[in-house]
Amino acid sequence: MLNRLRHPLVAVAAALLLTVPFVALFVVHGYHLDPASTPESPGANVSPTVAVFVGGLAILGAAFLLAWGAETAEKDVPTAFAIAVLAVLAVAPEYAVDALYAWNAGAFESTHRGVEAANLAIANMTGANRILIGLGWSGIALFTIYRAKRTDDRAVKLRSGFLADAVQIDRDISLEIAFLLAATAYAFFVPLGGGIGIVDTVVLVGLYVLYIGIIIRGDVDEGETHVGVPAYFQEYPKGRRIAVVLFLFAYSGLIIFEAVHPFALGLEELGTALGIPPFFMIQWLAPLASESPELIVVAYLVNKARSTAGFNALISSKLNQWTLLIGTLAVVYSIAAGHIGTLSFDQKQTAEIWITAGQSLFALAILTNFEISVREAVALLVLFVSQVVAEFYVIQIYAEPTAANLSLLILHAYTAVYIVLGVGLFVTRSRSFRELVGHTAANIRSAVGGDAGPPERAD
Repeated sequence: MLNRLRHPLVAVAAALLLTVPFVALFVVHGYHLDPASTPESPGANVSPTVAVFVGGLAILGAAFLLAWGAETAEKDVPTAFAIAVLAVLAVAPEYAVDALYAWNAGAFESTHRGVEAANLAIANMTGANRILIGLGWSGIALFTIYRAKRTDDRAVKLRSGFLADAVQIDRDISLEIAFLLAATAYAFFVPLGGGIGIVDTVVLVGLYVLYIGIIIRGDVDEGETHVGVPAYFQEYPKGRRIAVVLFLFAYSGLIIFEAVHPFALGLEELGTALGIPPFFMIQWLAPLASESPELIVVAYLVNKARSTAGFNALISSKLNQWTLLIGTLAVVYSIAAGHIGTLSFDQKQTAEIWITAGQSLFALAILTNFEISVREAVALLVLFVSQVVAEFYVIQIYAEPTAANLSLLILHAYTAVYIVLGVGLFVTRSRSFRELVGHTAANIRSAVGGDAGPPERAD
């Protein structure tokens, strides 16, 4: 009996069962989120608390299915490509939320509603990107090091010194770091064009397409042995195995895409009840909900002592959000507006883009030596949390326009801190940076058919 309960399909069934309440409520019966449901209309609506609960369960179950699908796919495609697909599906809800705001900005162009929607699109996008690094990269690094005390995770290096323990990053991720650095450098100039336009789309989406074109030509990695559900599915004949992977990707992606909307709305309603400003919730609570599948997947991988794959997924997610997400906003806006246009935004959102680019620069500088230490993870976390708390304090205590001016001052100050720290690290780690560039160039030559392998590490 015990062996039957340990069968991999039992785990798959349990993950599927977690999605059933959401499917039953929101898909089969078509219920909708409405905090104002009354006894006169029983069953017609779903309260925010119920929406958060069933939506959260569905996201959790779908995240496990998504992770198993990506691990199973590594049997037939390059690991980097499987992780890239996982990253896109895991953050698909963020694309949906931002696309909605960009669409409204174009549909109601030149009106107050359109201007507000454009600002919300930028706020939601920058919030999601900063959460991914400020909470995702830092939190997963700390969790990985914590787990290493009880697991045999070879990626974690325990060292003497103040908060010196570190997670080593796979050197093959240099390609993602290099492309992300290029996108980050470009992002600093996006506000100077008056908004996000078609030129930005061509550059940023072009970067991601080029990246995918390189990694898909890579070799299938046979070196890592899987256990549990992925190992079970990898034993299937190729046809059945591919069908399983496609089902896991399609079903989990659809559930995540659908569940995050009532989940995020439920969080927003609960936040409103607690007195949290709506704009603040759209920038922070909604992205936190949409990023939750990605963080769950990575935590699952780390828990299996696959921290390398976990960090690869996080970095890949940041890359597609910092290229595809930004680049496609102008496309959605233009379609809704009926002409090629530019998604314009105000001074506050200009500052939001700059601080997001600054945070990205600092985070990438940390990774130039292919590791992240406890103190570096804490620095990312403290800078992120302190900025959000400081801005929340300002908008709660001060009235306009004082609150807006102080908020801009906070954003510009933190941007300067991020840039100074990032540039300083790049300068002190110039040798590691040259190694990263060389490793990236070697990976590109190898992918396009060259014979050169990655260079030896510079000690």
